[in-house]
Amino acid sequence: MSALEKVLAWPARPADSYGLALWTAAEIADAVGGTASGPFQVSGVEMDSRDVRPGDLFVALKGESTDGHAFLDKAFAKGAAAALVERPVDWPHVLVEDTTKALAALAAAARERCAARVIGVTGSVGKTGVKEAIFVALERSSRGAAHRSVRSYNNHVGVPLSLARMPGRAAYGVFEMGMNHAGEIAALTAQVRPHVAVITTIAPAHIENLGSEEAIADAKAEIFAGLTPGGTAVIPADSPHSGRLRKAAEAVGARVLSFGRAADADVRLLDAVPVANGGSLVTAALGERRLCYTVAEPGEHWIANSLAVMGAVFAAGGDLGAAGLALAEMGGLKGRGARHRVAVPGGHALLIDESYNANPASMRATLAQLGHTPASRRIAVLGSMKELGDFAPAFHGQLAEPLAEAGVDYAVLVGPEMSALARELGKAAHNPLGKALDFDHCEGPGEAIAALEEFGLVGGDAVLVKGSNSVGLARLVSHFAAREG
Repeated sequence: MSALEKVLAWPARPADSYGLALWTAAEIADAVGGTASGPFQVSGVEMDSRDVRPGDLFVALKGESTDGHAFLDKAFAKGAAAALVERPVDWPHVLVEDTTKALAALAAAARERCAARVIGVTGSVGKTGVKEAIFVALERSSRGAAHRSVRSYNNHVGVPLSLARMPGRAAYGVFEMGMNHAGEIAALTAQVRPHVAVITTIAPAHIENLGSEEAIADAKAEIFAGLTPGGTAVIPADSPHSGRLRKAAEAVGARVLSFGRAADADVRLLDAVPVANGGSLVTAALGERRLCYTVAEPGEHWIANSLAVMGAVFAAGGDLGAAGLALAEMGGLKGRGARHRVAVPGGHALLIDESYNANPASMRATLAQLGHTPASRRIAVLGSMKELGDFAPAFHGQLAEPLAEAGVDYAVLVGPEMSALARELGKAAHNPLGKALDFDHCEGPGEAIAALEEFGLVGGDAVLVKGSNSVGLARLVSHFAAREG
């Protein structure tokens, strides 16, 4: 059979008979129990008027401090086709009593009508990157019939919004789920109802609210409660909490697929060697199979992430070959590993953007990768790690060791929580040569920009920017990335 004949003979699916519109007025009204102003069709769903695209349904959500109804003019000016509202308006709309509840109902209808294989992803570190990698793998093998939550839409509003956006024709859906407190993932997984639930890792993120890593593991394991009958839990075999996660998965009747370096891992790392672009060539075992693929993203953490991706794709019935190709082609995400080649005196500097999130585990992982990055000088711009509570001084101070191990020449510390690290870095003992590390401690991103400008980047420098999103280091990244070339 020729290639063309194979394409033409691609098996038809029941979903192929669905309309091309994401939702019609009648479908929305029926799903949410509302009243449509008249017939219309929408091609997307959006809750932020700034992000509305032509053809979208704008959901006018009411929050504690904002009311989406105040932004209806802007939404329709940007091309919204209709709105979900709590009071009659002059534009095409569906009228409901509560737009937040209506969005949840629309999400439930989207999940119910779609026969897609659904994958849920959570974890203390790496969930957005793993979610994106699973998506690109499944999108490649399904000829574009995969859907996923965008950005970090992983909370009580982002998850139903992402579900409401899922086309009835989708063959796969990949959804990220986050939490700050116990019970939050349980509510989200009940909406997503995944066939495959992935936990990337357990680390002391949000420990301020949960008190211990064991409690964090239990909160993440809530994702298994939403698994469909016969579903699969994908868990990290190398985690000290692996047994705890396995027990939680088995308690709901899930099949367990573990990944990691451990001898009993189901997706087991056999070998990983560096490749020229900074990534890794990975060899892994999956039962009797041997998988060999390239991971474009640098770092030991991405080797582990790739094993989770392979486990999830396998559990979802996807194409492992396509997954390998996707991992080889993935570039860094904005705020999560994106790399910029910045023009500076003497050539170019490498700017590594990890400004979206930070916790003790991810800080150590990215600093270790900086240490393996070829550079004439290594510079670390580190923002405070949030939601650590009483543990914050200890966790921040402990970053002195990975900074020294990475061979960092200069550090810019940003935020009040970094005072503990500043004290540690003032001690000569934390430098292999017995000399205190050169650093500046800044209040915010504006001061950090000035400190880095005064220090002076030159050709051959490698700069890591890492911190919790609320610190605002994306501003520093934008400032220097504007010189990309």
